[in-house]
Amino acid sequence: LQRMAAEGGGKEMNEIKTQFTTREGVYKLLTHSEYSRPNRVPFNSQGSNPVKVSFVNVNDQSGNGDRICFNVGRELYFYIYKGVRKAADLSKPIDKRIYKGTQPTCHDFNPLTATAESVSLLVGFSAGQVQLIDPIKKETSKLFNEERLIDKSRVTCVRWVPGSESLFLVAHSSGSMYLYNVENTCGTTAPHYQLLKQGENYAVHTCKSKSARNPLLRWTVGEGALNEFAFSPDGKFLACASQDGFLRVFGFDAAELHGKMKSYFGGLLCVCWSPDGRYIVAGGEDDLVTVWSFLDCRVIARGHGHKSWVSVVAFDHCTTSVEDGDPPAEFSGSDEDFHEQIHFGAGRDRANSSHSRLSKRNSTDSRPVSVTYRFGSVGQDTQLCLWDLTEDILFPHLPLSRTRTHTNVMSAASPPATGQTTTVSTTTTTTTTTTNSSGTNGKDNVSNSSTSGNPPNSLPNTLPRSNSLPHSSNPGNSIIDSAFIATSVSKFATLSLHDSRKERHEKDHKRNHSMGHISSKSSDKLNQLSSSRTAKADAAKTLGTMLCPRMEEVPLLEPLVCKKIAHERLTVLIFLEDCLVTACQEGFVCTWARPGKVGLLSSQNNPANSPSGTVV
Repeated sequence: LQRMAAEGGGKEMNEIKTQFTTREGVYKLLTHSEYSRPNRVPFNSQGSNPVKVSFVNVNDQSGNGDRICFNVGRELYFYIYKGVRKAADLSKPIDKRIYKGTQPTCHDFNPLTATAESVSLLVGFSAGQVQLIDPIKKETSKLFNEERLIDKSRVTCVRWVPGSESLFLVAHSSGSMYLYNVENTCGTTAPHYQLLKQGENYAVHTCKSKSARNPLLRWTVGEGALNEFAFSPDGKFLACASQDGFLRVFGFDAAELHGKMKSYFGGLLCVCWSPDGRYIVAGGEDDLVTVWSFLDCRVIARGHGHKSWVSVVAFDHCTTSVEDGDPPAEFSGSDEDFHEQIHFGAGRDRANSSHSRLSKRNSTDSRPVSVTYRFGSVGQDTQLCLWDLTEDILFPHLPLSRTRTHTNVMSAASPPATGQTTTVSTTTTTTTTTTNSSGTNGKDNVSNSSTSGNPPNSLPNTLPRSNSLPHSSNPGNSIIDSAFIATSVSKFATLSLHDSRKERHEKDHKRNHSMGHISSKSSDKLNQLSSSRTAKADAAKTLGTMLCPRMEEVPLLEPLVCKKIAHERLTVLIFLEDCLVTACQEGFVCTWARPGKVGLLSSQNNPANSPSGTVV
């Protein structure tokens, strides 16, 4: 019945889903495990900051150590989180705070210092301040940037530095980030800065002061707001998503740029790391999720499923799986090593050594490891999407034969001629390379290019796509080198399509600038861009390069699941061991039990019992 409803039109399409099915089984909404304001009244969210959720485990003896914090408008709540085990009791928050003159925008617990008697919670505010509170002891310890001398703009993201009990990083809509120490004061005058490091579109300054004071460092990154940042699992790298559309990845201690990527259109709003630190996913105003390889510093896939801006992306560490093939040590030093990387984060040295082993597989016929990364996204279209990133996408030419590789980008359910893009299947053949790929409109774009000029086993390490840019198999290949290679062989890439450069440009323009998921407002901006020669030249510099490949140049993922699950835009997606948690701008925090993890009475899954009225 549910499938029929999903496939039907009209009213059924607008119904809010209370369950969905993946290959693992059925995920079910636990309506009695819903957290919100105690009165359960939908919050009028006009003009307010996004609802955010933070979790911490205090490791108490009762086995019920999870705590949840969420902000709704001017209010901040702190509850015991009972998850799939028991219904939420909203009448008894451990702590509740109502702020005047400013609104909480984001928050983060320190997992290192959390106990049953005390937790350290950072809260960022719309006027630029950051508060350190203990919602168990109900003590307000400190207020940072109180006089707004450091930054007057809204706090967009706040995070404890991994492994530290005292350092935390704060991003603002001004485009600046500040490193604080909880032990230091902020001073009574505006800080004076001294340049420490400068690079392309970023700079790092130290605070000049005779005595220790905050901030320790100021980062200025890109142009416009810095919307979100995320530390790598090992804490050594920092990924920043900015309003200028760039993802920038820095070595945190050395403050050096490791690599960057440009969105297809508009600003980037969210970013997350895979559990092993190999991949970064970003989402934003182009309605896409973009997968970026940390080691290769390039876009390896895009996902199209949302109909509006993507507000949150997150990896599911529980569903992400790695299974060794034959031989077992092909992917990493050992099976234990790799699983340790998955759980505890990969050091850069180990990641690089793993990459060298990976690159060796280009010249062998051994079966690669079976690896699947699961990640999810939620957006302003009120939809939850789940995605699988499989080895077909990650290693498109493995295993490689002694002659040529035949790669199809197509739907598993459709014949090869359709060219619909959902998965990438690689098979070995002795004919010339043929690539079937499609743009977002799903129309065919098949190009045949002969590789007979190459000796055996010397195929370029390219993605499964037509008119592909060459990528050296050298892991140390820089962005500049790759861009140079890309421009030097663009003539040959054009020839393989059997049409003139002008015709190709028109075709690309239609495909890339007339997609259904770009709104009319966005199209107006594109038209303004094309009216100016200089703006047109700037856009051309990134589109079709390593920074921002064209749509047909990288695999296009389709979501495993794409369900409307709320009335208002979604602002939270968190994967926990036995459930996933979502929240919408109305102030309702929903718990979805993983398959087989429903611990409550089955009656709670009856939509009629929904206490809030948010589920139809």
